[in-house]
Amino acid sequence: AAVAFKNAKQFDQAREACLREAEAHENNKALFHAAKAYEQAGMMLKEMQRLPEAVQLIEKASMMYLENGTPDTAAIALERAGKLIENVSPEKAVQLYQQAASVFENEERLRQALEMLGKASRLLVRGRRLDEAALSLQKEKSIYKEIENYPTCYKKTIAQVLVHLHRNDYVAAERCVRESYSIPGFNGSEDCAALEQLLEGYDQQDQDQVSEVCNSPLFKYMDNDYAKLGLTLVVPGGGIKKKSPNAAQDKARGPAAVGSHADEEEDEYSGGLC
Repeated sequence: AAVAFKNAKQFDQAREACLREAEAHENNKALFHAAKAYEQAGMMLKEMQRLPEAVQLIEKASMMYLENGTPDTAAIALERAGKLIENVSPEKAVQLYQQAASVFENEERLRQALEMLGKASRLLVRGRRLDEAALSLQKEKSIYKEIENYPTCYKKTIAQVLVHLHRNDYVAAERCVRESYSIPGFNGSEDCAALEQLLEGYDQQDQDQVSEVCNSPLFKYMDNDYAKLGLTLVVPGGGIKKKSPNAAQDKARGPAAVGSHADEEEDEYSGGLC
């Protein structure tokens, strides 16, 4: 009946039929088939654009899959629910992806867990939930290190540093790079060199240097959400270029002051300590 209603585009009746089917399977202790029916009822609600209700039923189905001892199917259902709700409620989608990641991780299916964590991290960055994004990226990086996928660890370090700098936490960004020296091959990689240059520019309030690093192919061709973080990164002090203060001082001192670097150093406190 559910299939017939679905084919006739009578989605509400199809949903009702799926729910009755699920109930019948539950009464027979056939949890897997009951879960399938609840999932189908959720998909009918999706067709009716009732997405929060659809997700609720798919979540219920995933719990039944777990209870039935089929965690892989549960994780796939959670991922499906995340995709449905992503554009409507990113917060809920993050929660679903993280749940799916936990299930995959418990089953030691780490690659699938990483895929889910990656989706959650990107959504957190997109929603400017940067504290949570930093934690999510750290979790990703730890698993990539565990499976010895070191080049991806380097990329996750770049993403972490960008997130920390957008949080105005230079210390956390620097610590992140320092800790990554323990990852085989990081020290001496182009990722490491670029990050050191980025941190130096940020610390020196040199917007030119920061922009140059963030516009390099290494940063621009990352996942879109992280590339945007790079392109919108502004150094403290409103992004004053490093050369501007010197130029202003030179102008104030007059043409005679624009001499050697040694002269500049001698004249450092000419205007008083303040």
